[in-house]
Amino acid sequence: QLNLVESGGGAVHTGGALRLSCAASGRAFDTYAFAWFRRTPGNERELVAATSWSGSKTHYAEFVEGRFTISKDNAKNMVILHMNNLEPYDTAIYYCASSNPPGDFYWLDTTDYGYWGQGTQGTVAS
Repeated sequence: QLNLVESGGGAVHTGGALRLSCAASGRAFDTYAFAWFRRTPGNERELVAATSWSGSKTHYAEFVEGRFTISKDNAKNMVILHMNNLEPYDTAIYYCASSNPPGDFYWLDTTDYGYWGQGTQGTVAS
């Protein structure tokens, strides 16, 4: 069992930055892969970034375009999403998700993640 709690959302202007944190409690954190998804108004959840359980493999959605960085700190049971150069289209509820894959890789689909946080709102004003 894994419990996820996100924090760090807020409101910024175009070009600003946010640092989202996902604190995980539970056993064997270092064997879990993590991802950040987001839900923009009127849309389904979409993948933002994912990392394998070691943190050595990462994946980013095309819309990220080098602006975001996902990192996993196994010592602190924390996953961080640094978001820079934010645009109004990045306004969304951001969710942390986790799964326990059979190897050091990540999943890309919401259906592959069994643990979810409650979400944190990020708002970017023009």
